[in-house]
Amino acid sequence: MHVMAGVMLDAQGRVLLAQRPPGKHLAGMWEFPGGKLEPGESPASGLARELREELGIDAAQGESLIRIPWRYGERQLLLDAWTVREWQGQPVSLEGQALQWCEPAAVDIAMLAPADRPILRALQLPARYPITPADVVPEAFDEWRERLAQALGDGERLLLLRFPHWPLERVRELAHALLPLARSRDAQLIMSGDVDGARILGKGVGVQLKAQQLMAWDARPLPWDQWIGASCHDAGELAHAVAVADFATLSPVAATATHPGQAPLGWNAFREMVSAAALPTYALGGMGGEEVAAARRAGGQGVAGIRGFW
Repeated sequence: MHVMAGVMLDAQGRVLLAQRPPGKHLAGMWEFPGGKLEPGESPASGLARELREELGIDAAQGESLIRIPWRYGERQLLLDAWTVREWQGQPVSLEGQALQWCEPAAVDIAMLAPADRPILRALQLPARYPITPADVVPEAFDEWRERLAQALGDGERLLLLRFPHWPLERVRELAHALLPLARSRDAQLIMSGDVDGARILGKGVGVQLKAQQLMAWDARPLPWDQWIGASCHDAGELAHAVAVADFATLSPVAATATHPGQAPLGWNAFREMVSAAALPTYALGGMGGEEVAAARRAGGQGVAGIRGFW
């Protein structure tokens, strides 16, 4: 079943949510408005029709945000989410559902229907995910505190603090120093594998689980306001990440100097794996900011990278 979801954003950047009415599956939970495609209907036409029937508006064509394959019991569906920024008319409830406009960063993700949660994360997540270089020495603490603060000041909203040569407490100290700035900018600092450190530091600090860590968890190890990334290299790891993480990296997409002997996946394999994944996924490996458009065309959230970002 192909279901369209309209991620409607107003001029203030707020998103419209609709509550599932009594008597329906998942009644009381919130979702992005939309509905099922009719036979032979294109996604753009189907979404426009559903928004007209449900909200009484004439929506301009949006753009694809993320496609979520999902299963509710025996029902399998493809939830196809498009951002919509322009429409004529004022959205009103025509099917008895409650409506609310929300700041995306302020939405309680737990109130959303499970299949809609990855859509919210795709809306909240940036297209760029810079990762600090692995060869940074502990003596460069002050330099990297300044560089990361500058990155946050320049608009980066997701930063992976990966310093394998540093004592764990030193990385936590760096995250703690940056945390007030990150919180003020609705950014997330991501610890590399350090779940306990993220728990100590609290809201605004998440964790990137290494593949071995990921497969050891069956549910998310942090609350919803602390984001979890998963380092994935194949379809099996991506599938497992859905129950544990908010987003994933998939690597290596292209040849990379850090793993010279590893054959890259290429964009076709990346596209195939991401199409079966039910969470936002970044292309990693040989990536820089200029590859964001290619990653988006392949169904990805954007790109993660090291050398190409610093």
